[in-house]
Amino acid sequence: MMRKHKSDRVIGALTVILLGLGLIVIYAIGPMRVNVMNAAYGSDLGENYFFFHQIMNVCLAILVIIAAFKIPYAVVRKFGFALIMAGLVLCGLLALLALVNSSLAKCELGACRWYNLGGLSLQPAEILKLGLVLYLASLMATKKKEGKLGDLKEFWLPFGLVSGLSLLFVVVVQKDLGTGVSIMAIVLAMLFMSGVPMRYFVATLAVVGTVGALSIVVSPHRMERLATFGSEESSDSYHIENAMIAIGAGGFFGVGIGNSVQATGYLPESINDSVFAVMGETFGFMGLMGVVLCFAVLLMRLLRTANYLHDEEQSLVVVGIFAWAAAHVVVNIAAMTGLIPLTGITLPLLSYGGTSMLFTAAALGLALQLSCFTSREPRKEVVAKRTEKVARRRQEMTRRQQI
Repeated sequence: MMRKHKSDRVIGALTVILLGLGLIVIYAIGPMRVNVMNAAYGSDLGENYFFFHQIMNVCLAILVIIAAFKIPYAVVRKFGFALIMAGLVLCGLLALLALVNSSLAKCELGACRWYNLGGLSLQPAEILKLGLVLYLASLMATKKKEGKLGDLKEFWLPFGLVSGLSLLFVVVVQKDLGTGVSIMAIVLAMLFMSGVPMRYFVATLAVVGTVGALSIVVSPHRMERLATFGSEESSDSYHIENAMIAIGAGGFFGVGIGNSVQATGYLPESINDSVFAVMGETFGFMGLMGVVLCFAVLLMRLLRTANYLHDEEQSLVVVGIFAWAAAHVVVNIAAMTGLIPLTGITLPLLSYGGTSMLFTAAALGLALQLSCFTSREPRKEVVAKRTEKVARRRQEMTRRQQI
């Protein structure tokens, strides 16, 4: 490991900025969401219910970032497989609880993806993401060092088993294609950057693409959503139309905090999956460009960190975190702007919620820690110099032996 230096302050600053911005948005639209919930379900929530909960989520996220930054990676890496097993067990248990109609299983729109823990919720799929990043990075780096990265038994069997089971539980059992897309992005990005032969990567890409297509074909709801995408007959057209109305109504500079109309009940999931559209109405086109710029710079800094980390395993960890965040940002924004069929996926650090925010915070805190061990030169240049240095040593040894 390289000598420790200061962390990437840009990653830290942008994480805090996005958390703060999300808190402002929830403060602005939380009372409107409360009115909708009270009217729809006859509840008696206070107008600052969501804002206070989001404050708690943000405070916990900051603590998680600090913990992920402070706990040495050598300790964290040991929990990769355990996190995957915990995630799979919790996903399976959640499915069983849903079958017996247990109150512990929180189900919405025919999908059971959360545990109901007395006012709090836990989404086990988020545990899987972090576990996959840690486990796959360790597996790929170890097998590459041993020269077994393409070995069927040593690499492809554990890689395929862990990745396949994760996708099975998330996409098929929990019917969560949005989270499945982010898991696919993590797996494919890390596999590509591991240096596996291109023919194997293309074959894996084909398998993942086939499985993704089958998951859509066997699901009538997904087939209907795909077949009617862009049509007024689509069941999702109402959601997308109101998202576009919200973005369009914001103009260049927005209607201002607290003046959103779509958040009063017209736009579904205004504080969760649709928060990007509400931000467009509140802050306008310029505000959205600022948000997109923040995400773009954050993702670029993650890539830069991965490129300047000379430790293979650590570099792959940051690549996985990059793919995780990028998948959420791209899919959420594309869905809210009508570029792809609607799918439920949060906007990192901005959407209301606990589990997604906390595990995203943990991943970014870990990336922040690893940014303390980057070099001044990219990996490729360093590898080339090391190769040249080894070649020179061998030449010198050969000359001495001849003398």
